[in-house]
Amino acid sequence: MDLNKISEVDTNMHQEYSNYHLPFIPQRTLKPRQKGINMMMDKGLSLRQIEDFLSTSADFTDLVKLGFGTSYVSKNLKEKINLYRKSGIKVYLGGTLFEAFIVRGMFEDYLRLLDEYKLDTVEVSDGSIILNHDLKCEYINRLSKNYTVVSEVGSKEEGIIIAPGKWIKLMNTELQAGSWKVIAEARESGTVGIYRSSGHAHTLLVNRILTKVKQEDIIWETPQKSQQAWFIKLLGSNVNLGNISHEEVIPLETLRLGLRGDTFFSFLPEDLKNKEF
Repeated sequence: MDLNKISEVDTNMHQEYSNYHLPFIPQRTLKPRQKGINMMMDKGLSLRQIEDFLSTSADFTDLVKLGFGTSYVSKNLKEKINLYRKSGIKVYLGGTLFEAFIVRGMFEDYLRLLDEYKLDTVEVSDGSIILNHDLKCEYINRLSKNYTVVSEVGSKEEGIIIAPGKWIKLMNTELQAGSWKVIAEARESGTVGIYRSSGHAHTLLVNRILTKVKQEDIIWETPQKSQQAWFIKLLGSNVNLGNISHEEVIPLETLRLGLRGDTFFSFLPEDLKNKEF
């Protein structure tokens, strides 16, 4: 068993949100948390859907991204944002929308938009446009003075390969510029950035990044269940994961706790793993 995972398991600890006790369940961090973060992607939920989602999943959700440009056309936008905020969830607009304002020379307008909707979190990305990295870091630095900044590294285009050394440099530079977390790009499809077109992780890339960037500073985009399970097996139950669909937040929590087939044996002691019944 991985030593990092052993340290997370407390046989006497009940999860605050659990309905009954089981031993050998990983101890999950509780909100507000710096690691073990879940970022859910809202791609156009209605107010009623959000209310239903919050009634079941608010305890497991730290961030909500209003995906790409959906905030431009979603109805009842202010009401949506307020529902999430009242549940202690940080809401931010998709990085693609930030890029849409930047490419049009409308950064000041973007700042006014953030203020109009009383948003305290912002994503800075350059997955669709070519943005000078020094300028990107200037945006991060300026925004970090008034907002919690998450910045995204990686291209949204299939076939664009970024060397591990460049990933590391970009991530560390953006953290130094003021990003709270850096997001490893995968899109909502999970087939670009840190993944191959098949959806399988670029294992060498991920492991190289982890040698130079702190695990708790990265949010790995994992829209597919297999990707979520892969990172949990690699880094434990309190890895930061993003681009989770609203209906997958609770299933993801069971993956984190070893209560789903994909991670069932990840946190059990060896004698139980090998025991016959």
